[in-house]
Amino acid sequence: MKSTNESSNQLHSRMFKEMKDKDIFHKALEYGCEYADNALDRNVFPISNALENLSVFDEDFPEYSSSASDILDLLHNFGSPATVSQIGGRYFGMVNGGIIPVALATRLLTDFWDQNTVLYITSPIASKLESVTEKWLTQIFNLPKSTVAGFVSGTSMAIFCGLAAARFRIYENLNWDFNAKGFMHAPRIRIITSKHTHSTVVKMITVLGFGRSNIEYVETDDQGRMIKEKIPEMDHKTILILQAGNVNSGSFDDFEEICQLANDAGAWIHIDGAFGLWTAGSEKLKHLTKGIEKANSWSVDGHKTLNTPYDSGIILCNDKDALVSSLHATGSYILYGKERDGMLYTPEMSRRARVVEIYAVLKYLGKKGVGKLVTGLHERALQFAYELEQNDFEILNDVVFNQILVSCGKDELTEKTLNVLQELRECWCGGSQWFNRKVIRISVCSWATTSKDISRSVKSFVEARDRALNFNK
Repeated sequence: MKSTNESSNQLHSRMFKEMKDKDIFHKALEYGCEYADNALDRNVFPISNALENLSVFDEDFPEYSSSASDILDLLHNFGSPATVSQIGGRYFGMVNGGIIPVALATRLLTDFWDQNTVLYITSPIASKLESVTEKWLTQIFNLPKSTVAGFVSGTSMAIFCGLAAARFRIYENLNWDFNAKGFMHAPRIRIITSKHTHSTVVKMITVLGFGRSNIEYVETDDQGRMIKEKIPEMDHKTILILQAGNVNSGSFDDFEEICQLANDAGAWIHIDGAFGLWTAGSEKLKHLTKGIEKANSWSVDGHKTLNTPYDSGIILCNDKDALVSSLHATGSYILYGKERDGMLYTPEMSRRARVVEIYAVLKYLGKKGVGKLVTGLHERALQFAYELEQNDFEILNDVVFNQILVSCGKDELTEKTLNVLQELRECWCGGSQWFNRKVIRISVCSWATTSKDISRSVKSFVEARDRALNFNK
């Protein structure tokens, strides 16, 4: 790649020319379309040669500027082959969603906008679409009209926001100014969650200063659902954290009854619904989320079930004052207005206009389309589980949504089968532990997954197990 020793004026002129001529943008789009053409049918995980070729990026920081066109060539020729094709139909790891075409197109447009959504005055369009999307989300999830939304990077930050709001409200009710005094000499807040809570929940509890050792864990049933009778007695100093979609089994807590217990005790309820909360939009599956409206805050991703691009998380909270107060910022240069100022609902000030992609997908799909998307993922998961069982694999969970836990009987064979499966690169799944058993964990999250993709992936499972068995002979 050529480096050019040019003056500041020459470099400046070159950038103006590139902006005006658009050649590099056309090249980027051409490369992107070429990538999309291959993404649905290529190997899911990069082949060995593509991984080895990543060494081309190992260099010292260049002394002089480089050609924009050459950089795009480098990224496409060596970067594209080294990606994981999760936008295709045979990626089933990490609960990573695909990307609906309109969302990808919207992302391209908004990248040109390059909006900072901190305030209305920095992006009126982002402010408007945040307001509209907030309303649509409360309608999809059937949440109280008082619910507000913050558009953050992912469920991790959404959980952070929900628990921060809970902390503020509980201490406010106890006449303790947490923003001024912090935890020093503060009354103790209790944290109750299940033994199957997501690791991100524990991480955010730690980041917020509550301490892991203060968590009161509740026993679960064989599907990972919190057992109501095992929940400690709650009070007005309690934060209860429930799950809409266990990250392994996909199970949902009993919101109707457990939330009522917490409401009666005056506890704050947060529901971690990263991928599962979207089942509220499906006529077939909405029973799983019955009672979620009784909670106080909810965390959910767009880049999982809704298939928006990364990064796209949402915090929803029915206590606007608690959320805003817990994330409050001041400064003489911050000019709040009468319209929505996005920074009030998020920890960040500078944020890209990620809401536009959520808006675009919701507008594109409509209520019926969201339902079909969610239900479709469930149907493909049921097919996956059925075809695996027909080939003598053991399914260890009730497939209530999109998660499947697979065993080959013995842990050693399960682990070897997974290793071979990943090496085959025909599909990609991850591993996990389920009640002390090794499992292959399947997450069906992409709109692009077809029935043929499922059958093709099952054949790869069978081949992987056969090879693993042969290794033992």
